[in-house]
Amino acid sequence: QVQLVESGGGLVQAGGSLRLSCSASVSSFSINPMGWYRQAPGKQRRELVASITSGGSRNYADFVKGRFTISRDNTKNTVYLQMNNLEPEDTAVYYCNAFRGRTYWGQGTQVTVSS
Repeated sequence: QVQLVESGGGLVQAGGSLRLSCSASVSSFSINPMGWYRQAPGKQRRELVASITSGGSRNYADFVKGRFTISRDNTKNTVYLQMNNLEPEDTAVYYCNAFRGRTYWGQGTQVTVSS
């Protein structure tokens, strides 16, 4: 069983920045990959934002390339999402995601970007 706890969401103006954190209850060396998804208002599906393997390979959605950076600190069992140049379209609930035998989800953290 893996528990994921997210933090760092909030309200920011367009062009601003936020950093999301997700801490796992087990060693992140055993979790591969870890990542972030988001669910925008009125949308039924979560979409991939970014993911990172235990070896550091990163994958980004096209809509965040050049603006967001995912990283992980395996000594802290934590994955981060640095979000720069935020746009109103980035408004969503952001969920941490981890795979360790099966998929685990965090509770979600709200990110709201005002224009």
